[in-house]
Amino acid sequence: MRRWIVLLFTHAGMLAVGFAAGIYLLPILTAPAGPDSAMLAAAEKSALYKTEFKRELKGSDFFHWGKGKVSVSAKTIAHEGELAPGPNYKLYLTKTFVEDEDQFQEIKAQAKVVGDVRSFDGFILDVPDGVDIEAYTTLVVWCEAFNEFITAAKYR
Repeated sequence: MRRWIVLLFTHAGMLAVGFAAGIYLLPILTAPAGPDSAMLAAAEKSALYKTEFKRELKGSDFFHWGKGKVSVSAKTIAHEGELAPGPNYKLYLTKTFVEDEDQFQEIKAQAKVVGDVRSFDGFILDVPDGVDIEAYTTLVVWCEAFNEFITAAKYR
């Protein structure tokens, strides 16, 4: 009987580890390639603002981080760098700088979704029609699946 209990717990543990690994690895395996350098250069050239995602923010950790240059124009937001891989990332515009989950949760209702971030080695997203980037100051990458802060950058 004891043997069956041990087998049950060890197999259940391995199932949990496999499930967790699948959640982590699936976005990496299915992520599209990031934009090429010519597209990023064109986006940077037309940028009104330039900023940077930094890995050393209060809410960033080993599994949740971003780094690299970000270019913001009235029509596009482009990131040249890296994001920690994960599921269901979204880019938000906010009116105040935040650097962790608690701060973002407080203002999320007033934040504006720009779009889905599907690649982890840079992205270019179109600013939705009717969104004025001048009304905001900060970019936030947020994981909707786990309510996790990834990174942020103040652009003005």
